[in-house]
Amino acid sequence: MSSKINLVEDQIRKSDKIPKIVALSFFSGAMGLDIGLSKAGIKVLLASEIEPNARRTILTNEPNIGLIGDISDYSAEDIRKYANLPKNQEIDVMVGGPPCQAFSTAGKRESFSDARGNVFLTYIDRILELRPKYAVIENVRGLLSAAYNPPKKESFGFAMPTPKNEKGGALAYIIKKLEDGGYGVSFNLYNAANYGAPQKRERIVIICSRDGSKAPYLTPTHSETGLFNLPKWRTVSEVLNDLDENVQEYSKFSEKRLKFFRMLKAGQYWKDLPEEAQKEAMGSKLQLGGGKTGFFRRLAWDLPSPTLVTDPTMPATDLCHPDKDRPLSVQEYKRIQEFPDDWKLCGDIKAKYKQVGNAVPVSLGMAIGKHIVKLLEGKKVKQIEGFPYSRYVNTDVDTFKKLVMSKKEIVGQLELNF
Repeated sequence: MSSKINLVEDQIRKSDKIPKIVALSFFSGAMGLDIGLSKAGIKVLLASEIEPNARRTILTNEPNIGLIGDISDYSAEDIRKYANLPKNQEIDVMVGGPPCQAFSTAGKRESFSDARGNVFLTYIDRILELRPKYAVIENVRGLLSAAYNPPKKESFGFAMPTPKNEKGGALAYIIKKLEDGGYGVSFNLYNAANYGAPQKRERIVIICSRDGSKAPYLTPTHSETGLFNLPKWRTVSEVLNDLDENVQEYSKFSEKRLKFFRMLKAGQYWKDLPEEAQKEAMGSKLQLGGGKTGFFRRLAWDLPSPTLVTDPTMPATDLCHPDKDRPLSVQEYKRIQEFPDDWKLCGDIKAKYKQVGNAVPVSLGMAIGKHIVKLLEGKKVKQIEGFPYSRYVNTDVDTFKKLVMSKKEIVGQLELNF
C-alpha cells in the first residue's frame, strides 16, 4: 500500500540499519512524543500521519524516516516494508495517540462509531498483529468516561464487559481486546507538569506489555509544591523570558475583545474585570455553567501554562500573553510544548498552531521513553507511593476495572483531587 496525500508522498525508511531499540510511531503529528522518545534514546523508524502539513513537517525535520498515511490503509506487512525492517525483525515498541475528538468531553463523544474512534481500534489491531514488546497509547481524559458505541459494521466475537451506553465502556472494550490478545495493560491519568513540562496538560497513557505483566506507572520528576523531594513545577517564565519579541509569529484578538485584555494583568481572567465590564465582555456566556476560567485569560508568569489548544484565540480557552496584548505566538507554543527552537513547522500560521497544540509535551514523551527503556532492560522503575498523578483520583487501571465490574458510573467516580 502507498499513498499520496496532497503530494506529500509516503516513503520507505532510507536506511537499512537496525538500531538497538526498534520503535514505530503512529498518529505522529508534529512529532512531540517522538522528540521526547529520542531524548530517552529511542529513535522512531517510521511515522504515520494523514494531515498534509504535519507530513511536510515530519519529512522536513526527519528526511530519512519511513512515512505512511492512514493506518487503516496499511497491513502489518506494509508497515514493516515502510519501516525497512526484515520480515522477522522483532519490534520493541509502538507508540501513538489516536485522534481524540471521538472521546473528548468537548465534542459529541461518538466513540467508536466515529471514524476517528474507529481508527483507534485499527491501531489496536496493528499492535496485536505486529506484536511489539510494548505499546503505548496516549489519549484525552475523556476516554475514561466515554461510552462504548460500536462501529456500525463490525462483529467483535466476544461479549462486551459493560453495556454499550455505560460510561467507561470504550476503555473497558480497549482493555479487554488487548488482554484477550495476551497483553498486560496499565494506565493512569498523568499531568505533564509532573514530568517537567511548563504546562498543566492531563492525558491518559496506556502501556501494554506483551509478556502479560502490568507495567508500573511513570516516575514523576516534578511536583506542584516540591513535595516528595522533587523540584517544583516549571513555569511560563522559565521558557518564555528570553524569546525575541521581534521574531514572534502570532494571530490576533479582535479589537472588540482586546479592550478587555488590556484591563487585565498576568494571571487574571474575566472575573478580574470591573463588574460592568464583565457583563459586556461575557454577554450571554455569563449564564453558562462551570467556572468559565478560560475566558479572557492571561497566562501567569509564575505558573505552568494551561493546556495549549489548537487556536489561542478561541474564546472559551483564551491563551493571552502575560504582558503583551496578543495571543501566545507560535514560538511560545513551541517553547511551552518543548519543541526545539530549530524544529521547522510547515503550513500557514493556523496549521502551525494546530500541529503544536495537538502535540504531546516533549518532557512527557521523554518520561514515557525512559520508562520503556527501563522495562526493556529489566530494570526496576521507581514508584512514589501516594503521588497525585493528576487533579483526579480513581484514574488508575485497578480502580477503573473495579468500577466497571460493579457497574458504577465511571464519571461519577472521577473526583477532583484539590
